[in-house]
Amino acid sequence: MTVLSVGLLVAAVLAFFIGVSLVVVNVTTAVLARAGVAGGLSSIHNVYSAAAVSEDGERVGPGVSNRLTRLGRAATPRAVLAQLRRRLDYAGNPPYWTVERLYEVKAVGLFGGAVLGAGIGLLASGLSGLVLGAVIGAPLGFFGPDIVVYDVSERRQDRIRRTMPDILDVLTVSVEAGLGFDAALAQITRYGRGPLAGEFARVLQEMQIGRARVDALRALASRTSVSELKAFCAIVVQASELGVPIANVLREQAREMRIRRRQRAEELAQKVPVKILFPLIFCLFPALFIVVLGPGVINILHVFR
Repeated sequence: MTVLSVGLLVAAVLAFFIGVSLVVVNVTTAVLARAGVAGGLSSIHNVYSAAAVSEDGERVGPGVSNRLTRLGRAATPRAVLAQLRRRLDYAGNPPYWTVERLYEVKAVGLFGGAVLGAGIGLLASGLSGLVLGAVIGAPLGFFGPDIVVYDVSERRQDRIRRTMPDILDVLTVSVEAGLGFDAALAQITRYGRGPLAGEFARVLQEMQIGRARVDALRALASRTSVSELKAFCAIVVQASELGVPIANVLREQAREMRIRRRQRAEELAQKVPVKILFPLIFCLFPALFIVVLGPGVINILHVFR
């Protein structure tokens, strides 16, 4: 084995043991946190109930699924857990995409990525490739669900940003035609399409079960990363608290949203020359130089021979 192979093997082994140590520390911390009175109460509750409620407010049943969920939760830092919940809110909380299910997928991805990477590394480079492939494949499989959730959430928030001016125009027309704000939201949810109409439908449902309009709009602002929607919720809440006519507020907001959409389109248009520069340099110019200068270079070579 060469010195480079030995160095790669040592680095891979060290990284593998460091990763295993981090997982063991997280699991030990989680177990110790559940010890004492909280652990005793949890055990008693497990005896008298068919399914236990976890510390995150999710139902956890027995079996392999429970073990995978605990492993995924223990191997994920708490800061990442908060970001994961927020990303699920941004993604609209799709069906079957609960935090518990993501824990299971992350645990399966951890083992599956390690096995797949080890197999590819073994076929490519032998024993050193096996260890290196396992070390690389395990984190890729573990963080793969996070990347998918991030992509879905960003796409959904972009759809909200693009459809918001049109929905605000319809909302403004409905309110100016004589409908109340709640009735105008009902019209949006009835005939509208897209994620923003779904968010307004959730706001209406929360208001129907007794939640105040101000609290429902603030919850909507916390479920999105679109600055325009956050500003709209804040202004509507302020208008409701101060008694300002909602039609004037909606009219100004709709006009501002149209201006922002036009400015965003102009900004994207200004970025096109910069984005197209690298494909021109590395793809088009070499082929152009070969076609234009190639015959001349060949003739020069013949002359000097």
